[in-house]
Amino acid sequence: MRIYLDTSYLLSLYCADRNSPAAAALIADSRHEHVISTFCEVEAVNALQLRVSRKEISAKQAKASWDDLVQDLRSGVLTLLSLPDAAFERARALSLQATARLRTRTADLLHVAAALEMGAERLYSFDRQQRKLAQAVRLKVNP
Repeated sequence: MRIYLDTSYLLSLYCADRNSPAAAALIADSRHEHVISTFCEVEAVNALQLRVSRKEISAKQAKASWDDLVQDLRSGVLTLLSLPDAAFERARALSLQATARLRTRTADLLHVAAALEMGAERLYSFDRQQRKLAQAVRLKVNP
C-alpha cells in the first residue's frame, strides 16, 4: 500500500512537535511505501526555515532535520516522487467540487491531488482541513 505524507506529517517526523510521537509510532508500525511529492519537499524546506526565522528552532536543528530527511530518502525509508502535471488539473477539479463547502486552501488541494495521482490509498496529515478533503474523496487518513 502507498501512503502519501503531507508536509505537516513530514515535519512532525523530522522536527519535534506535539504530533511527533503519533507520527513516529504510525511510521514505525508500518511496512508500507511512504511517499512525498516534490511539492511537499519544497514546503518542508520552507517550513523549517520559517521555524528558524521565528526562533522556534536553531539553524543547526533545521539542518539536522533536513539531513535526516535526505538520509531517509536516500535509504528508501521515504520515496520522493515528482508532482505530476495531472495533479494541477485534479486540484482544480477538487476545488470546484469541495472548496466552497470545506474552505480548502490551494496547498491542501495540491497535496490531496498529488496523493490521488500518485496512487496513494492513504494520506497522512495533521491538517484538519486537508484531512476533510482527503476523506471527501475517499482517501483514508491517519487516526
